[in-house]
Amino acid sequence: MMYNTLTAAEAAALINNGDVVGIGGFSSVGTAKAIPAALAARAEELHAKGEEFRVGLITGGSTGDQIDGALSRAKAVSFRTPFQSHKDMRAAINCGEVQYFDMHLSHVAQDLRYGFLGKMDVAIIEAADITPNGEIVLTTSVGITPTLVKSASKILIELNAHHPASIIGMHDLYEPANPPYRKEIPIYTSADRIGEATLKVDPKKVLGVVMTDMPDGIAPFTPVDAVTAKIGENVANFLLAELHRGIIPKEFLPLQSGVGNIANAVLGSLGECQDIPTFTMFTEVIQNSVIGLMKQGRISFASGSSLTLSDDVLQEVYKDYSFFGPKLMLRPQEITNHPELSRRLGVIAINTALEADIFGNVNSTNVLGQKMMNGLGGSADFARNAFLSIFTCPSVAKKGVISAIVPMVSHVDSSEHSVKVIVTEQGVADLRGKSPLQKAQTIIENCVHPEYKELLWDYVKMQTGKCHTPMTLTKALQMHIAFEETGDMRNAKF
Repeated sequence: MMYNTLTAAEAAALINNGDVVGIGGFSSVGTAKAIPAALAARAEELHAKGEEFRVGLITGGSTGDQIDGALSRAKAVSFRTPFQSHKDMRAAINCGEVQYFDMHLSHVAQDLRYGFLGKMDVAIIEAADITPNGEIVLTTSVGITPTLVKSASKILIELNAHHPASIIGMHDLYEPANPPYRKEIPIYTSADRIGEATLKVDPKKVLGVVMTDMPDGIAPFTPVDAVTAKIGENVANFLLAELHRGIIPKEFLPLQSGVGNIANAVLGSLGECQDIPTFTMFTEVIQNSVIGLMKQGRISFASGSSLTLSDDVLQEVYKDYSFFGPKLMLRPQEITNHPELSRRLGVIAINTALEADIFGNVNSTNVLGQKMMNGLGGSADFARNAFLSIFTCPSVAKKGVISAIVPMVSHVDSSEHSVKVIVTEQGVADLRGKSPLQKAQTIIENCVHPEYKELLWDYVKMQTGKCHTPMTLTKALQMHIAFEETGDMRNAKF
């Protein structure tokens, strides 16, 4: 090996208080694990001596417990961006201990190159292999890794034996040039390859390699329940109807699907619908359900930034790599989420909302407009530029005391101008070509839980016929206020 071998503790000792640390990977997979855990232990030791130790933390997306969990518990993070999904990091953000700024995932790498995010001190990346000339074969994700290794002053590598070197060729690494030299991105189908299979790094920056053998640790998703199954069925039926009336071309279009149980339910329903032809994915996250549909011949190719698979499914992919390898490609997130490509390919985007309002605005991030859940992620990257932008959610939460459809969202992530379709287990609201009043009527009649329909009609009627958008400033957040005061949105009065 051309690089020095270090222990995780030795590598962590090379990171200083106040450094900005970038960790490669995406969606809790393909991230370094041993060095961040050792960094958290080092922070705890220094804090016990009364010494200050915090770092800025920039990643591609969410990370696992060894990063967001361990570092937040060790009080080792000063700021965090762009996305997280760990309960301990979430708690640290919401109490003000960690300063967090939310970002579109397609913007992170270019904002680093532009200098918007300041100086990057250390990049920590995971590798499946290091070639004789020092190039890196990445593991189960890409994220912002190519930009991190170029931007950082120092690089640390974890060589993870859990991933075989034979996956070389699964990655397609490409960075756009900065303006004014940027050219079009020449991707015309989900399977087009435009970049390099390996990551080239400046060997002078590499401080050393830590040897590991650690799984990503993705647990199987919760089985689909009646509500998520109905949402999946509603989405599939809507897309089938669009196919039959010629809106979606007969070849179908690439799908982008968010993360979680609803996304798996949607893909499952689409896979079961034999009237929908075999399709491709042009997405961020490739989940277990995609692999299942590949085996069934329902998905022919999947392009994403991560293979977010439970370990048993990942091992299945590795064991039968001659079958799965030609059907999978991992790219940087600024490519998977790029507006140019979503629009050119005609991506059908399906993402999850925390709440939506009766005019089609979507909140994906802030509970009651105040507390960060996970972050925006890539949903708005796709929603604004997709052929069809669909948002899904259960109509109610917390056993019915919260309605996911409200008069006005408490925080806007994707506006009414980007959201084309809203789907709950109650039905589908097609918002295309509708005025605000027509959107409200469509959403209430098709997506709202029966216990909230009359309440929302009472709200709409207050201003109907008096203005373009039937909203009332003094009442728009009344359902949120009722929940805070009484614990039940049904107690709102209009």
